[in-house]
Amino acid sequence: MPLRIRNRDARRLWLWQNGLAGPAAPVGGLAALVERMGLVQLDSIPVVARAHDHILWSRCPSFRPPMLGGMMARRQVFEHFTHDASVLPIALWPLWTRQFRRRRAQMERSAWWQRQLPPPAELAALRDRIAAEGPLSSGDFERRGARPREMWLRPAHKAGLDFLWHAGELATHAREGFRKVYDLTERVIPERWRQAERDDAAQVEGLCAGALDRLGVATPAEIRAFWEACDPAEVAAWLPRSGAVPVEVEAADGRWTRALAAPDIAARLTAAPDPSGRLRLLNPFDPAVRDRARLARLFGFDYRNEIFVPAARRRWGYYVLPMLEGDRFVGRLEARADRRAGRLTVSALWPEPGVRWTAARQARLEAELARLARLAGCAEAAAAPPR
Repeated sequence: MPLRIRNRDARRLWLWQNGLAGPAAPVGGLAALVERMGLVQLDSIPVVARAHDHILWSRCPSFRPPMLGGMMARRQVFEHFTHDASVLPIALWPLWTRQFRRRRAQMERSAWWQRQLPPPAELAALRDRIAAEGPLSSGDFERRGARPREMWLRPAHKAGLDFLWHAGELATHAREGFRKVYDLTERVIPERWRQAERDDAAQVEGLCAGALDRLGVATPAEIRAFWEACDPAEVAAWLPRSGAVPVEVEAADGRWTRALAAPDIAARLTAAPDPSGRLRLLNPFDPAVRDRARLARLFGFDYRNEIFVPAARRRWGYYVLPMLEGDRFVGRLEARADRRAGRLTVSALWPEPGVRWTAARQARLEAELARLARLAGCAEAAAAPPR
């Protein structure tokens, strides 16, 4: 019989895997935190705080935004594309060159990309200038010629730099604000990591095993989607030799679903601590809520990031933060940082059905808002009453 994992245990394990249970990560352990999580999504929207900063702060309360740049400068992490632009642990580099080939092939097949990429000679010129002059950002390149003003198309030099970055010829040397500064990959990634590159089969093996290790319990589709660096057939071929343990996981609604678990799942279930009663405000791009189907299955929490939904079709709001208390999602709120006024404001708060909004819960929320305000560069926070 497959090992059966009760819903509460599955929630406890998932939060622990995501660094949201147990002791907070210390500032000196940020690189280990990124290694444990596997990736931290990058996003430029600063409504409250940028996603990558908020995600790391949720697990390390002493985190401040310049610390991520420090990890980049020390080459403890690198940037590339998973399901989106992400910060990745440098130890993943030997498994990542296949992703450069995959991204190049995907972009070369894309009609949208082909409409904006410069000719091969101009791509080579972009690379050659960086090789000669050193790290450069897109602002250091002149726009070349008039371009059709089609929606979402960028200047040719920006598209070209991005293509070379996706293809692995350029890497992120640093960031100025949120703008990438590019350099040749061989001048960014330390030689010891480049020399440790594995062949393609070993990369698939390492990526699949790494995904299952960080998920703890997953379906084959979830293993594939973790990095977005393998195909379903590659995951399927890896599974018979993976040592993964067949399990059944109880969902929030009491139904049982089949999945696979890391070989040491029994030890993990024993080791995973109960999360504290702290109320946390998570980012819309947080890895704990990134997979909406998994979130709904484990926690019964129906969440949608409505940033890209037209205003008239939004159910909740533009920048809505999930509220995690212990091992339950107890609601969501819409917040915005007004840095000129020095205030983090909450325009709306929606408790989940069946959640009583007590004075104690409001106090926990206000304490979290005060902490989040400091991250957002605000002196105070003002909360709205729940709807």
